[in-house]
Amino acid sequence: MTDDPLILVLEQTPLKANLGAEKFFAAEKEGQKIAVEVKDFNSPSPISELEKTVGQLQLYQWALEDQEPERKLFLAISQDKYLEHFQKGIFQLAIQRNRINIMSG
Repeated sequence: MTDDPLILVLEQTPLKANLGAEKFFAAEKEGQKIAVEVKDFNSPSPISELEKTVGQLQLYQWALEDQEPERKLFLAISQDKYLEHFQKGIFQLAIQRNRINIMSG
């Protein structure tokens, strides 16, 4: 998988710029174009981070639908944080209701 910077623009507003592969990038996985938002979920309030992340992903999805509709959006988190937070009901509900694709490892 190669990591290329991805700049999304929604309603003439840049959502991400000059981030390289650290937080948001474009890649290919098994021949499918993807965009990946990487989060660490290390903040003192995981629920606040979840709220912010859900909003960010919604904006990115809207921009991708306009700019690169063939690209699928993923949220990448560590396996430890997945086990620590994403097994909880509120996290599962957010994932399901917002159709968030998760990568962890």
